[in-house]
Order: sequence, then C-alpha cells, then structure tokens
Amino acid sequence: MTRQYTHWRKSRHSEPNGECVELGRADDGTIGIRDTKQHGTGPTLELTPTEWAAFVRKIRKHDINA
Repeated sequence: MTRQYTHWRKSRHSEPNGECVELGRADDGTIGIRDTKQHGTGPTLELTPTEWAAFVRKIRKHDINA
C-alpha cells in the first residue's frame, strides 16, 4: 500500500543551498522523510510514530547545538 503524505515541511536545520530533508505525515500517523533534491520523485523513508519518537530522542541526545 502506498501512503499519501501531506503537509511536507523542510527541516529547520536545512542548508540554504537546497540540500535538506522534508517531513510529511500520513493519515495513519506514519512519518515520511524524503530528500528535497529528488523533487518528490525519490524514495520516502517511512517511520511509525514510535520509531519517529525514538529517532528524535536519539538525535537530541547527541545534538551538539542543543
């Protein structure tokens, strides 16, 4: 099944040169992550809400700018 993601937004940590990632959300709560250089045609990494929360916790734990 192909999920439809809406409300794509760029990461706040994106580079001004266009090298960034975008996040979108499906109706079932799944988080989609994609590379903006692919202009919506590349693969989308899909994470459940639980997987997303664990990912964010791990990043924040190692964020040197926090």
